[in-house]
This record gives sequence, C-alpha cells and structure tokens, in this order.
Amino acid sequence: MVTPAAERRAVAHLVANHGMSERRACKAIGCCRMTIRYQSIRADDTALRERMRAIARERRRFGYRRLHVMLKREGLAVNHKKLFRLYREERLSVRRRGGRKRAIGTRSPMLVPLCPNERWSLDFVSDQFTDGRRFRVLAIVDDCTRENLALVADTSLSGVRVARELDRLITKRGRPKMIVSDNGSEFTSNAILAWADQARVEWHYIAPGKPMQNGFIESFNGRLRDELLNETLFSSLSHARAVLANWQADYNGSRPHSQLGWQTPVEFASTFNPRRALALRNLKSSAPTPAASPALQGKLNAGNELKNG
Repeated sequence: MVTPAAERRAVAHLVANHGMSERRACKAIGCCRMTIRYQSIRADDTALRERMRAIARERRRFGYRRLHVMLKREGLAVNHKKLFRLYREERLSVRRRGGRKRAIGTRSPMLVPLCPNERWSLDFVSDQFTDGRRFRVLAIVDDCTRENLALVADTSLSGVRVARELDRLITKRGRPKMIVSDNGSEFTSNAILAWADQARVEWHYIAPGKPMQNGFIESFNGRLRDELLNETLFSSLSHARAVLANWQADYNGSRPHSQLGWQTPVEFASTFNPRRALALRNLKSSAPTPAASPALQGKLNAGNELKNG
C-alpha cells in the first residue's frame, strides 16, 4: 500500500468486513487517520479533460507536450505538470513503435542552415494500397525552416520526374544552394546529374549506410510514417495524394515543431527577412580574414620607429 487511495481502501475493508474501528484499523496498517479522513477539494477539470481527449483522438500520435501547445493556442492555460497528470489519468500515453539499433561511438554534429533555401533534403518513403500494390512518396524538406516543400506520390518516380518536381519548386520558391540525398538510383541518374549542372545547384551525397548524415529528412520521414502512413489505409493513388496534401498543409501550418520553439514551420519561416538573409550569406562568403589587427600593427610600427632612433 503506497498511495493514500490504497490505504483508504484497506481501512474501509477492515472496518466493513472485520468490525474494526477506524482508529484500530489505522493502527493495524500503520497509516495516519488524517489521510483517511481527508476530502479532496481538487477540481475535476471536466472541460479540459474533454478537449484533451478530443485533440488526442484527432491526433493519435501527439504526446502531452504537443497537446499542451495545442491547448495553449485555444486559450486553455494549464501547467504542464498538471496536464501530464491528467494525460496519464486519461490513459492517453502514446505507445512507442518498436526499437531501432543505435550506433556506438562519437558523431559529428550536423550543421543547421542559417537561411531558407540554403539546403534542401530529399528522400523516398514507400507504402502500399489496400489491394497490395505499392507506391512511393518523394519528400522534400527545407533544413532551415523545417518546411515540407513537397510530397509527390506515384507508383514510379524516376530521375526525370524528380528533376521536373525540383524545377517546379524552384519556380515557386527559388533556387537552393545545396541539395542533400542518399545514393539511390534516382538521385545518381544522368537526368539528375545533368539537372544539377544546368541549374547550378550543389548536390551532396551522404556516405553509404549513414542515414543520419541526412538526419533532417530522416526525422521528417519518421513523423510522416508514424502520424500518417501507419494510421491510414490508402485505397487509390488519388486518395493517397489528397491525404498527403492535407497532411502537408497541417504539418506546415498547424503542427507545433519541437526544434522551432513549438512554432509551426510557416511561423518560423515568416521570421526571416529575405534581403537580410541574402546579405548575411554574401557577407559570410566574401569577407576576407584579416592578417593582423590595425591597432596592433600600429603599435609594432611605433615601437620599431623608437628603436631606430
């Protein structure tokens, strides 16, 4: 008997079934009579519990931290520790999906881009329809703002199709400085090599067997599979495209991102000034490193003049 509730049940059992007094029952099990007689004055928080359950039913893979952000947006101010207690009492804990092997040893940190369109990440995700046919999804992410730029679904995605989708994105958003991908056959095809040379975009391939070198898109793929692909049955290609488009809009505009201070990617991207970001990038790339400080150089020259007479 660890909790006060368990002690109350034990005392009630002794009083009801064995005819013991409350004082004697408390002495027998070693608990305080104040604990038995205490009446809770804690509010039941019915409205908060109902809204939390509604959001959890709608977004089944959200933990209590993201639920806390969603409730704050709706004006329901609640302490995160209290919300965690209610979250546990309502049994809304998200079940973890299996484990994965973790590398042993040191890792070099992955640099975060400072400006939008500085680096894009590409990767493929596969799934299947209800009839067993498989399809693939091309995912493109801006590593700075974490925006999902495209989710292209089709039964076959060649290098020519990837180049065409990149041209469409560049027309809409602008040309990136670098694109990162793995060594898949679509990304190493002649069509992609010719496109990168013609578009003047640096294409970086990660080392084989090192997916964490492309960690931004790998993290996004995990959220995509956990929150959408594993939760949805796709009947056709048109159905998959419609669901992916709705999820992309929700991911960019509504879903709070933990690495952006719980802002959405669209909110975080709106904080950037395009002219200032471009000026900062040009300044970093063109600024030479001074050989010596002008003040220090002046002191050395003055000392030499005094020594020379």
